[in-house]
Amino acid sequence: MASLLLVAVSLIASQNPAAAQPPAVVAPAGTPETKYCLRVDPLPGSRIETIQCKTRDEWALLEVDVDQEWSEKGVKTIA
Repeated sequence: MASLLLVAVSLIASQNPAAAQPPAVVAPAGTPETKYCLRVDPLPGSRIETIQCKTRDEWALLEVDVDQEWSEKGVKTIA
């Protein structure tokens, strides 16, 4: 009976969505001059993907957290 309970608990724990998520991906480290290129929403009426490259400080002025957005919208860095 104890082994059955152990198997049941193991199955429930393995289905925990928080445990199944990969670790967060943060933007690569760089200098203050490093530019981080992110995908941004296209202009109204356009379907063309737009990529903008800015320093961390420039993104911060636009209230964008580069580390938080990097896993979904990060493209590349320019040193």
